[in-house]
Amino acid sequence: MKDKNFSTSVLVEQTPAAAYNTILNVRAWWSGLYEESFEGSSEKLGDEFSFLAGGGVHYTKQKLVELVPNKKAVWLVTEANLSFVDKTDEWKGTKISFEISQEAGKTKIVFTHIGLVPEFECYNSCAPAWTQYMQERLVDAIAKSN
Repeated sequence: MKDKNFSTSVLVEQTPAAAYNTILNVRAWWSGLYEESFEGSSEKLGDEFSFLAGGGVHYTKQKLVELVPNKKAVWLVTEANLSFVDKTDEWKGTKISFEISQEAGKTKIVFTHIGLVPEFECYNSCAPAWTQYMQERLVDAIAKSN
């Protein structure tokens, strides 16, 4: 398991364009579970946004560093303060990646948090939260986008 980045994938009925546009609208899916709030933008290359959740337990700032329309979006975590772990900046320098493709007539989204590895103290909390955001919130938001 060493150095294994957290990754999960989902299949949706909607088009790659619908998935891509929803992913870029982080407020539509990275919310609704832990009193999340956002500041900034998340839709074009170089955009930055901050994410706060759990009454301040989780704070991160992301910069959109890679975009391939309808295929890929990657954010770099430039700031992190996770108050529930000893090394509060564990996420700093990690990347949040979405790769979009078509598979068996559906749209496949592979989510990878590059750098979020089992050795991180937050892994056992963060991995299940990401799974919930992807499998519930993102899938629902994409379905509502059409």
